[in-house]
Amino acid sequence: MSKVKTAFFCSNCGYESAKWLGKCPSCNQWNTFIEEVIERNQKEKNFWKDAAGERQTSKAKLLDAVENIKEERIITHDAELNRALGGGIVSGSIVLLAGEPGIGKSTLLLQDALMLKQTTILYVSGEESEQQIKMRANRLNIHNDNFYILTETSLSVIFSEIKKLQPSFVIIDSIQTLQSDNIDATPGSVAQVRECAASLQRFAKETYTPVFLIGHITKDGSIAGPKILEHMVDTVLQFEGDQHYAYRILRTLKNRFGSTSELGIYEMTGSGMRTVNNPSEILINQKEEVLSGSTIAAGMEGLRPLLIETQALVTQSVYGTPQRTASGLDARRLQLLLAVLEKRGGFHFGVKDVFVNIAGGLRIEDPSTDLAIICALLSSYDDAPLSPNICFAGEVGLNGEIRAVNRVEQRIAEAEKLGFEKIFISPFNKKALNKSQHQIDIIAVSKVDELYRLLF
Repeated sequence: MSKVKTAFFCSNCGYESAKWLGKCPSCNQWNTFIEEVIERNQKEKNFWKDAAGERQTSKAKLLDAVENIKEERIITHDAELNRALGGGIVSGSIVLLAGEPGIGKSTLLLQDALMLKQTTILYVSGEESEQQIKMRANRLNIHNDNFYILTETSLSVIFSEIKKLQPSFVIIDSIQTLQSDNIDATPGSVAQVRECAASLQRFAKETYTPVFLIGHITKDGSIAGPKILEHMVDTVLQFEGDQHYAYRILRTLKNRFGSTSELGIYEMTGSGMRTVNNPSEILINQKEEVLSGSTIAAGMEGLRPLLIETQALVTQSVYGTPQRTASGLDARRLQLLLAVLEKRGGFHFGVKDVFVNIAGGLRIEDPSTDLAIICALLSSYDDAPLSPNICFAGEVGLNGEIRAVNRVEQRIAEAEKLGFEKIFISPFNKKALNKSQHQIDIIAVSKVDELYRLLF
């Protein structure tokens, strides 16, 4: 007899079948059947606990009877990772780190783990050989006597090594390469990813050992595997960036122990990831001459203020349909701003090709960059350069009004720190400001046409 009983369920309607079917007879959807475990061998399920005996049966407790315990965190030497995790690695937590191939996921975790010299760490790799990991460690030039590597994909072998070594920190590279003996499916399949993640989650919670999972993403940018993988883990981090640029962003998508508004910024170098403490200085390009179509936006990425250069190019259209190209921001947002300028400002962008770019390869979703984008468009439209000592922070409404943005104090402080002389904001933001705290000239504008008269 098989030690595990499985069945196939339709992921769309839940129809059960004893074998895989191409088309669901209930909802008529194709390729929706996935294998699920119905019964499993209990000994195999918790075999890392065999040495400690049987696991105790859980009982219901009153909430007031639960003891308060101090939340213990491992503070790494990486300030950006600590920021993204909400102050460090929580004991017993399971963290999923996902990103594009070659973006630097393995390098980041290997570098941070090697710097924890007083902690026993097990690095499990199912994608690279021991020699390849050693070569990367040599490039990082960090030595650690308590760092162990294991090149294995079988979950039972991994847990047996964990039982012998008793590490304080486990890294799995990657979850898509692991396979459990409980399921007869290929590594990376929905059933295998879910079963392996569930086993690692039970291990982390029962032994209070933090586990990092490296995950793949699909071609459309979402994390590969079942959506339940993101629900099972405590924290989901996404490593973003363009391979043609040196800068990377570690973004928090989910965090049970901290804020999801935090992010870390890194620079990829030949000797590993370098933390960027002041990204605004890097994202603002230093130019020898002042050119039209370039403005500075005082934006926010999570809780961190960033001054970002926005570039616009407006040219006469030579085709029947004018082009609208946006790099680093939503193209629909650009269409909205152009419509506002057409209707409320009287500018004829309908016969112009428009190109907008966020410098540095960043992807911006903060609506407070609207004001800087509009000024860049107007600057290129009139071919009139703007002063490099001014920046903008404001959202533009459909009626051409300048709307207030959040955390304006932090934006102004960042602009003042970098030597800007003027910042344009909404009058609703200016009412709540204490002007005596700032040396920078704060100018309030309420309409787009009013801003145009002030600047041009």
